[in-house]
Amino acid sequence: MKEGPKVLIVDDHPLFRDALAVALRGAYPSADPIFAGSLAEALSRLDCEPCDLVLLDLNLGDTHDFEGLTRLKTRGPGLPIVVVSATEAPHAFQTARALGASGYLPKSLSLEDLSAALATMLDGGEWFPATPGFAVTDISAAKRIASLTPAQRRVLAGLAGGLLNKQIAHEMEISVATVKAHMTAIFRKLGVLNRTQALLIYQEAVSAADPSAG
Repeated sequence: MKEGPKVLIVDDHPLFRDALAVALRGAYPSADPIFAGSLAEALSRLDCEPCDLVLLDLNLGDTHDFEGLTRLKTRGPGLPIVVVSATEAPHAFQTARALGASGYLPKSLSLEDLSAALATMLDGGEWFPATPGFAVTDISAAKRIASLTPAQRRVLAGLAGGLLNKQIAHEMEISVATVKAHMTAIFRKLGVLNRTQALLIYQEAVSAADPSAG
């Protein structure tokens, strides 16, 4: 039998992790699901073994909204990542797409629909909920963050996490001068003058809230 795809399921709710595994096997019976209950655990697993697809819950104990997606994309730019969330706002679907997600699965989907969506994405396609009549009014922040290189995203994520330049340099195994060079490039791409303005754009991009609401 042909070896099935290896899929990393990142969710801190065991019952929903199990439900995703059932849906996955409905799409691909020989699939090999592996599990992580936090973003840190997911990053550690990806460092140890390659995966064909990641199913990522938006809100975990150590991350929230789209921050986890942006951090995973820095580690594996070509790795298909699918957002799984109870949030069903059209803006969230469009933000996930702009940040490079391969799909968005609302947790309200039936097992049959989950399996169908997973089959599509395991075949190299994309799957996002239909949003008839919805016009994207402003996802410019997400688009600007998506324009950054993987290293630039990682530097910006480090800044957002409160790390100093030397800590980012240590984590990325680069020099402090290279971190500063990345920051200069980030400011230019985002059209900002300093790290405070860059972090405001980052926080807007990774937020699941619709900026037009409220």
